[in-house]
Amino acid sequence: MPAAQPAVAIQPITAAQTYALRHAVLWPAKPLAYVQLPEDEAGQHFGAFVEGALVAVISLFVGAHGVARFRKFATDPAWQGRGVGTALLHHLIGVAQAQGASQLWCDARQNTLPFYQRFGLAPKGEVFYKGEVPYVRLSRTL
Repeated sequence: MPAAQPAVAIQPITAAQTYALRHAVLWPAKPLAYVQLPEDEAGQHFGAFVEGALVAVISLFVGAHGVARFRKFATDPAWQGRGVGTALLHHLIGVAQAQGASQLWCDARQNTLPFYQRFGLAPKGEVFYKGEVPYVRLSRTL
């Protein structure tokens, strides 16, 4: 029997609040500074909380010409597959649309492609690598 969907509270957080989860989930073998982006201060950062604990983070950057990008989407492995990331990405898409974005894109790990395709994100271009990790650029119209 699948676990019940947790009650997820999504709220704005600071860039600094994203760093520990970004580091632990995305690049644990790299130094913490590796997950800090120069543009973090210009971004909007959101956290998904379950019973007060921060279990997923995502960062949104809305640029010129209605183009928005999300980066550093990380969900605690204990909470993956339980609807937390889905709720967080739905929230981010709504925020981007409310701010006038007409296009959304990201660079995603190739093994996460099925997750993103459920949101209408489709590959654009060839696979590329960050270190030994294969990535693909994904995009969709909002």
